[in-house]
Amino acid sequence: MTNTPDPEATTVYVVDDDDGMLESTQWLLESVGLNVQVYSDGRKFLDALDNIRGGCVVLDVRMPGLGGLNVQEELQKRRPGLPVIFVSGHADVPIAVRAFKSGAFDFIEKPFNEQLLLDSVQQALEVHQHSSHQQLGDEHTEALLATLTPRERDVFLPMAQGYTSREIAAQLGVSIKTIDLYRARVVKRLGVERLPDLTGMAIAAGLLDPLNLRQNQT
Repeated sequence: MTNTPDPEATTVYVVDDDDGMLESTQWLLESVGLNVQVYSDGRKFLDALDNIRGGCVVLDVRMPGLGGLNVQEELQKRRPGLPVIFVSGHADVPIAVRAFKSGAFDFIEKPFNEQLLLDSVQQALEVHQHSSHQQLGDEHTEALLATLTPRERDVFLPMAQGYTSREIAAQLGVSIKTIDLYRARVVKRLGVERLPDLTGMAIAAGLLDPLNLRQNQT
């Protein structure tokens, strides 16, 4: 049984003032099962940003009014993680360089090879989905760590650094038995089974340097 992709994660937003290009690009992307939303100018697309959360953008460089580079600049402020694939009918190297410096995912010249565009879109969607999952994972980790009491947190960090109960007890000035009790509570509260999982959580939360685990980063 295959997993059904999240519709938002497979939505491609195509922004182009050429109606013929807009229609043909929409047909091409929908033919491989992608969700597509089209916009005939950059301003209409930006006005719809509040309802956009995932996917990628196929953006024409030269459009009347708000050009593609200006749209990209606004996207960087409001949706910095949304991959942008530029398409252009003009082989303008300075514009391409500027686009990439501003974080463009790809730059494709019109008329483009259909498979080239499809490959670029699929890669952009995969990159965005991966980064979104990573962000959600980090947020989940931080939420779990926030449930720890101050004393549990005092025990959690040296646990993640690999210190023994005896070493932690000496650090905190309490008995080994007390530390063992708190260790069990930390493990249960965070829902982990192995010590490396604790270490990974501490690294993900920015509490430990993976290259120097015994150095406290807080």
